[in-house]
Amino acid sequence: MRKLTGTSMTESSQETERDLIMTARNVDVFYGSKQAIKNVDLDIPKGSITALIGPSGCGKSTFLRCLNRMNDRIDICKVSGDIRYAGQDIYAPKVDPVALRARIGMVFQKPNPFPKSIFDNVAYGPKIHGLSSSKSEMADRVETALKQAGLFDEVSDRLDEPGTSLSGGQQQRLCIARAIAVEPDVILMDEPCSALDPIATAVVEELMESMRDDYTIAIVTHSMQQAARISQKTAFFHLGELIEYGDTGQIFTNPKETRTQSYISGRIG
Repeated sequence: MRKLTGTSMTESSQETERDLIMTARNVDVFYGSKQAIKNVDLDIPKGSITALIGPSGCGKSTFLRCLNRMNDRIDICKVSGDIRYAGQDIYAPKVDPVALRARIGMVFQKPNPFPKSIFDNVAYGPKIHGLSSSKSEMADRVETALKQAGLFDEVSDRLDEPGTSLSGGQQQRLCIARAIAVEPDVILMDEPCSALDPIATAVVEELMESMRDDYTIAIVTHSMQQAARISQKTAFFHLGELIEYGDTGQIFTNPKETRTQSYISGRIG
């Protein structure tokens, strides 16, 4: 595991976080004077898919972006609380956000391939992070990432073509390949299927399930059906608060909170 700072994790922190790759405690987020996230505590276990669900504007995407400091890019956004990856405080002054985002990748709502070839889209991250020492090593890395993203067989003879020439579903899988090419531990997905048709959505869902052996995934989804199909843990957000978090089966069949039950049954949303 590559370090985010010049200091290493202590053995005690490794022991404490043995089954959790990320933890969030007392997280508040403000956009100017408006509070978007209120005192959220959430654990993300290793080797799992954690779904964040809730009505539009409930704060789930804002919280997801806290996990790799994407909110740093918004001038009026202020994040407080304690968020840790592998025991390390990701908001500590010595943490390099670029190094952090190599460990905690992100796939966005709409496919956003770079205006480059398919090959160069995937090679971009390894190049800027110095992860390949030769052309052949880079080619192997790109091929591996495309295979993990379930895309290589479809594009192996057109790697020099623009990434934007692919279909929407293929573009999203290209973005997933781009994220995993730097060998992250965690992949954040912000409604990655919302712009896709049902067939492409099914392909991406199958891909996510196959990736769970190698990566931890946290996904924001507007689809309760999708959360129920692919996740092991589910967190329900409402009006900036984390209302309930637990095993997906329990959340959908026997929620403990009235607001969760109301959302699952369609009474709020």
